[in-house]
Amino acid sequence: MAKADLKTKPTSADVEAFIATAEPERRREEARQLIDLFRRITGEQPKMWGDSIIGFGSYDYKYASGREGTWLRTGFSPRKAKHSLYLMGAYCTPDAQAEQDRLFGLLGKHSVGKSCLYINRLEQVDVVILEQLISNNWALMNERYPA
Repeated sequence: MAKADLKTKPTSADVEAFIATAEPERRREEARQLIDLFRRITGEQPKMWGDSIIGFGSYDYKYASGREGTWLRTGFSPRKAKHSLYLMGAYCTPDAQAEQDRLFGLLGKHSVGKSCLYINRLEQVDVVILEQLISNNWALMNERYPA
């Protein structure tokens, strides 16, 4: 089966130009703080994925069904209501999921989806715990999908 034709793909769009459009205004400063955090953890430069996701690194995947594609290893989107952080690595093992759940309990105000962490304001979370969550997920993705 060929690679899936995903709508969200890496683009050549300027990350800083995208951040300059983020609303409300505090979202722009928080996005810059998140870029610094992700850059420090991953060693990667930010890249736009689609219209609204800032990604760090990428990986190729193939499901048992044969569907395959390329996706960002980690990243975030400074959405108007909340920051959406993409943390896919913890779903690789039950132990990793348990550790992530433990860290979520220490993080502060947030909500979660299948592989997303939603944060209203960075000041409402423990940035040290957030850094650990991102680091753990980055390491797990690199283990499961070596570069």
